[in-house]
Amino acid sequence: MSDKSKPSRVPKLRFPEFQHAGEWATEKLGSLASISTEKVGNNACVPMSITSGVGLVSQQDKFGRVIAGDSYKNYLLLKPFDFAYNKSATKEYPEGFLALYTGDKLAAVPNSIFTCFRVKGNSPHPKYLNYLFAGNLHGQWLRKFIQVGARAHGSLSINDGDLLALPVPLPSGQSSLKEQQKIADCLSSLDELIAAQTRKVDALKTHKKGLMQQLFPREGETQPRLRFPEFRDAGEWRKVTLGNLVGIQSGSSPSQYELREVGKYPFVKVEDLNNCEKYQTEAREYSNDTYGLVPPNSIIFPKRGASIALNKLRLVNRELLMDTNMMALIPNANCHGEFLFHFLSQIGIDRIADNSTIPQINNKHIIPFWVLVPNPNEQQSISVFLTSLDNLITAQTKELETLKTHKKGLMQQLFPAVEAIEA
Repeated sequence: MSDKSKPSRVPKLRFPEFQHAGEWATEKLGSLASISTEKVGNNACVPMSITSGVGLVSQQDKFGRVIAGDSYKNYLLLKPFDFAYNKSATKEYPEGFLALYTGDKLAAVPNSIFTCFRVKGNSPHPKYLNYLFAGNLHGQWLRKFIQVGARAHGSLSINDGDLLALPVPLPSGQSSLKEQQKIADCLSSLDELIAAQTRKVDALKTHKKGLMQQLFPREGETQPRLRFPEFRDAGEWRKVTLGNLVGIQSGSSPSQYELREVGKYPFVKVEDLNNCEKYQTEAREYSNDTYGLVPPNSIIFPKRGASIALNKLRLVNRELLMDTNMMALIPNANCHGEFLFHFLSQIGIDRIADNSTIPQINNKHIIPFWVLVPNPNEQQSISVFLTSLDNLITAQTKELETLKTHKKGLMQQLFPAVEAIEA
């Protein structure tokens, strides 16, 4: 490859004070860091685990208890700013996850699935290096050395020599460390924004959960603890069977429809519920047929499965078709669809299912199921309030995703392309 055709080792985005600092260089990880094999022994350490995409967390925080057991003394010792490479594949990091330990106490990780190393001198800056690993620099390098299905003791079979051969991009010249620090500080500031936005979303979800516990009667009670002012003297909620509030409809076989990529009505399958929001209904297949249409404001859910599957309720926002593994509750004039959706979300629709090995829901379970409902006006007030809160949570969640996407794009520009690093 001629010099002219080589990819540039200069990142697309660079801080003004480093614009003329020259091309970046690459150094093998083995020349910058050394493998640490020191065991815990008699040291008092915090046993750690790893959460992909998050980093090192104490076993107590992750599992609710310490799981180290008798093998604790053989754990690898971690000092502040050491790196721990977990050789277990995850969806996001199929070549394993590599994290920086930022705690101030001695820590420890299992020696069976971890390789630990520490930076030898002042460069590279550990936080800078950690952002490279967060961008999966190591995974893009190591995948060429990993044999498909090759595992040892439950971890990927990866040679430490291959890890140490990893090319690490570094700014060159006397300002190298300052530029590394600037990049790390920039991304750290963005991480702080993401963390603050995450806390905001979590707080809203917790707030909603607490409100719902008060806006619906508790088990054994006939009135909620919290009511809007205009309904405080409205009396007890009415006990009625679900069969008196809804019509029930089952889905149809895909063979009955002419399915296509584009059409008027979404044809919803159980797996589609994983990819749509609670008030939206998207699908991978569509049809223009009208037989078996489910009207807007209906509640759809799977007919069978474990609790986590059954409770994937969706409030239909448009006419749709659904397959045989789905059911729909179509509210009548006595029931506000959004209210019923929130009520069933609160109690869990799995309570209606039978007790078979694979729980199922059908008409004989739905029709006699007792529920408590207020008058239609109070139903609507509760619906409007909770839906507005859900919309706020959705907006804040989208803002969080926007920040994460911005960070990902920024990282792609603050570091040279992988092709340039390996060239």
